[in-house]
Amino acid sequence: MPTYLDFEKPVADLESKLMELKKLAETTQVDVSEAVARLEDSITQLRLDTAKNLTRWQRVQLSRHPDRPYTLDYIELMCQEFIELHGDRTVRDDPAMVGGFCNIDGQGLLIIGQQKGRNTKQRQQRNFGMANPEGYRKALRLMKLAEKFNKPIVALIDTPGAFPGLEAEERGQGEAIARNLKEMFMLKVPVICIIIGEGASGGALGIAIGDRVLMLENTWYSVISPESCSSILWRSWNFKEQAAEALKLTAADMELARLIDGIVEEPLGGAHLDHKVMAQTLKKVIISNILELQQLSPEERINQRIDKFCAMGVFTE
Repeated sequence: MPTYLDFEKPVADLESKLMELKKLAETTQVDVSEAVARLEDSITQLRLDTAKNLTRWQRVQLSRHPDRPYTLDYIELMCQEFIELHGDRTVRDDPAMVGGFCNIDGQGLLIIGQQKGRNTKQRQQRNFGMANPEGYRKALRLMKLAEKFNKPIVALIDTPGAFPGLEAEERGQGEAIARNLKEMFMLKVPVICIIIGEGASGGALGIAIGDRVLMLENTWYSVISPESCSSILWRSWNFKEQAAEALKLTAADMELARLIDGIVEEPLGGAHLDHKVMAQTLKKVIISNILELQQLSPEERINQRIDKFCAMGVFTE
């Protein structure tokens, strides 16, 4: 059974009735095809209406949906011949950050990204997708390797933030992220960054400096999560909905503010409802952007990358 969020309850009720109707048809051999078709149309229309009226907080909830595809899911569905690489050559391997070389329809590339877990054990192992400094250093090591072999880089971003623990700060969390920002600006190969879930603060930005920065339709990208913003401003998490509205953190908000380069459409209802369709859509976007960026020289890409980020936040009154 799929997992339904609170605002999806009307859809859940209709889908429950649809299942009951189909079971009835199987057991009684009664023709209910017309009723099934009407109910399916009603569910589709309800999903369309729901999608049109989603609040920012509801999109945040969708970005965290437990059935949503994660980095390794996309790698499995999009890539052929994926070879995962491990370790930062300094401390250890960080399971919250995964990466390696792969082949997508004949195009060789490096793919990296944060990885969450499906159950309690996996979440603990992956540290809930919150990378330590060694995770960002591993990502940079792999990106430099991709540059050496002239392979495009794809970064899939899905993190509630960099790990804020004492040991992470002792090992230089801030320095690791800052170095990634600096080095990613100067990479000579095409770099495509895609927010596939949560894009929180420096934890996301540490692998999000690219020629193209894209967001899936039901994702968010902000300096702080709505809960943390609420706890700072109101000393309570109870105002997270208001915080989400004030932060303007959705893909549409980011595109309007010219902080991203585009939005990738999700299947009706969200990426969690059809992993394969979402992966195929993402694959097409990745390949088309790589082909477009490969038409430019390394110097042109670097200059455009720097100009794009320098123009962010600039305005005239």
